Amino acid sequence: MNIKHTCLLLFILFLGHTTLQAQVKGIGNVNSVDVQGQQVNVVTDNAFAQITVYTPGVIRVRIDKKKLGDDFSYAIIATPQKTNTNITQNAQEVTILTDSLKAVIKKSPFSLSFYNKDGALISEDETGLTTSWVNESVTTYKKMQDGERFIGLGEKTGNLDRRGTGYTNWNTDAFGYSDTQDPIYSTIPFYIGIHHNINYGIFLDNTYQTDFNFGASNNRFSSFGARGGEMNYYFIYNKHIADIITAYTALTGRMKMPPLWSLGYQQNRYSYYPETEVFRIAQTLREKKIPADGITLDIHYMDKYKVFTWDKTRFPDPKAMTAKLKDMGFSLAVIVDPGVKVEPGYGVYDRGVKANIFAKYPDSTNYQGEVWPGWCNFPDFTNPKGRAWWGNEIKKYGDDGISGLWNDMNEIATWGQKMPDNIIFDYEGHKASHLQTRDVYAMQMARASYEGAKAAFGKRPFILTRAGYAGFQRYSAIWTGDNRAEDSHMLLGVRLLNSLGLSGVAFTGMDIGGFAGNGTPALFGRWMQIGAFNPYFRNHTAVNTKSAEPWTFGEEVLETSRNYVNLRYMLMPYLYSAFYQATQNGQPLMRSLAIDYTFDPNIYNTQFQTQYLFGSAFLVAPFDGTAGFGKVYFPQGKWYDMYTGEVQSGGQSKIIELSAHKLPVYVKESSIIPMQSLVQTTAQLPTDTLVVHIYNGAVNNQYVYYEDDGESFGYENGAYFKRAISYDAANRSITFGSVEGSFKSKFNTIKLVMHGFDGNASFKINNKAAAFNNDFVSYLTPVSKFDPQGNSHNVEGDRVKSAFVKNDNTQFSITY
Repeated sequence: MNIKHTCLLLFILFLGHTTLQAQVKGIGNVNSVDVQGQQVNVVTDNAFAQITVYTPGVIRVRIDKKKLGDDFSYAIIATPQKTNTNITQNAQEVTILTDSLKAVIKKSPFSLSFYNKDGALISEDETGLTTSWVNESVTTYKKMQDGERFIGLGEKTGNLDRRGTGYTNWNTDAFGYSDTQDPIYSTIPFYIGIHHNINYGIFLDNTYQTDFNFGASNNRFSSFGARGGEMNYYFIYNKHIADIITAYTALTGRMKMPPLWSLGYQQNRYSYYPETEVFRIAQTLREKKIPADGITLDIHYMDKYKVFTWDKTRFPDPKAMTAKLKDMGFSLAVIVDPGVKVEPGYGVYDRGVKANIFAKYPDSTNYQGEVWPGWCNFPDFTNPKGRAWWGNEIKKYGDDGISGLWNDMNEIATWGQKMPDNIIFDYEGHKASHLQTRDVYAMQMARASYEGAKAAFGKRPFILTRAGYAGFQRYSAIWTGDNRAEDSHMLLGVRLLNSLGLSGVAFTGMDIGGFAGNGTPALFGRWMQIGAFNPYFRNHTAVNTKSAEPWTFGEEVLETSRNYVNLRYMLMPYLYSAFYQATQNGQPLMRSLAIDYTFDPNIYNTQFQTQYLFGSAFLVAPFDGTAGFGKVYFPQGKWYDMYTGEVQSGGQSKIIELSAHKLPVYVKESSIIPMQSLVQTTAQLPTDTLVVHIYNGAVNNQYVYYEDDGESFGYENGAYFKRAISYDAANRSITFGSVEGSFKSKFNTIKLVMHGFDGNASFKINNKAAAFNNDFVSYLTPVSKFDPQGNSHNVEGDRVKSAFVKNDNTQFSITY
């Protein structure tokens, strides 16, 4: 090879190396450090970084190739708290120390490590990779610890333990999605890592498309990154996963108290019309004694699918219809889609054009996409003017007596599923393309719906969304979209709701019975049982499917379904109190066992990963509708069969016989469960006796019972009834604390029901002997007449002790 050729080759290699360097750029070494209070500002060879202590257990990390810009977030509502922080440095590193955490910034090259106060490693950047860019995409790489598990990330398919998999966040209209499809509807870029008896959380607050890798296609690292914008994440440490969720929701917000009616059974279909069909459904629910509170109208209520309109042929007098339904104990919700038909003369469109609130191309023309009404413009919900305009349009629904808004198609869904990247949104004045806005669009639509409905309805609105971004729980419940009428989807739905609960979202549900396809009686019956133990209990099926109301599957399924809807309504005080807890600490109603039994490896076994706690008391074990036997895992402790009172010891699994009429449910020892008499709607008052079930146990427990009027915001000003009930196992006492709040309870009497106590046990109330009677409790009515063998069945139940006390505001204690 001559010198000319050698030089040419070296030049080509140099160009290739230079091009590679331009594509992949590491963060480099630290050049300068500036400490300002609880914040460390760092300049490296290739980036600017800012590390801020938010609380003793939360540290924020921002990194960008250019100087950090405006600090804006749709998700975060918290600001840094004054925290005892000690920041020191030497030539090699900077150390940030709080009462809970130690963060170490290595200088050559820049990398971060986090330790607990005992010096144990929690998480560290992967050496040699740390944070880097590939063109405009930024990724942070973390070393995978031995045996590390990863849970959460919101509405994601797959297993509870996400190790070995990767996920993308890009809100997607995913009709009939598969059991492993990703992405689907919503984005919550928050996960929890678990290893060596240590937990931590990471929330990546970036609304571009984000990607998470938990050891997929590599054995070296876990990573999280975004296709644009800055690296911006919050590192959260606590000893307990429940407290990590509490810390995450302190950052991103918590739900408000929902209207009481929204916790009742909801009967939906795509679609119920005309109004005579709506009344037929409502009347049939009442005639067949299926408690229910809500009916929802899908897109066929509108005039040619145009939002904020009524088809006057099908629904000639909406106000009169909602008034009649209210008299029957039903609240009405309606679907709203973001697409506004381009049609001069259509008032909603004309007002939108006049207000100049639609998303636009760079040349200032309104973007048009095709969806149900035809070619549509789309309100820019990232513009305060757009949200205000939407809220003004909602006023007509308030006038018509509507109680809830169902936000659909808000990923944004359009025919073709390919919105152009160059659509421009206001983004609170920051201006951003579709690439940065897509994943947050639905959240801001839910916000606009909540704020508009709150003003228009004059009471708590119910808002439901199909898509969202971290923090949407402040405005809306969510359901898991267009699922399928299959056993695998029923169980997938349980995992999706459990994962959403791990990700700070408490008010969740799925289409009971399956949306797409025709379910079998066995599937529907089982799904209704599980649905009674979902936060949002909604039956829904698609157009061109068979009717899927409970009575359409035969008398046996009807009786089974009614049994569990009845149980749901009797549990309403328990359910409502659990929702109150969610407003206070972000804890979900559907609790993955990973929250309370984090380091028990059995709960991650795919045989048991679908089991969950409903509130703090009930262990629910879902199985296929046709399964004859199933294996249940009982975590540490003592567990009572809900139906018979039989006790199971924890730390073991057991094969049980399954019944089409009964969902396996168990009650945790020391549980406190308030119940009421059966009602057909939450608009109906129960009897004035609150039944409080107390289960004998060897562990302490504290339960907060809560009531308010169920519809106003008066609870925010003290109009509530709240009391703590404490179970002290060591001192063999149960204490009902004094009452907080100005609201008068609807229950004048408390019936104490004592489960699992020795038959000869004697009880005292305030140190005075009390007469407790022998009693019998059954949670379900037996479904016996359909036994294929013609056998008769005794009522399943539990032998208990019971007594009555007055429900006043004073403290009292039971000892035994």
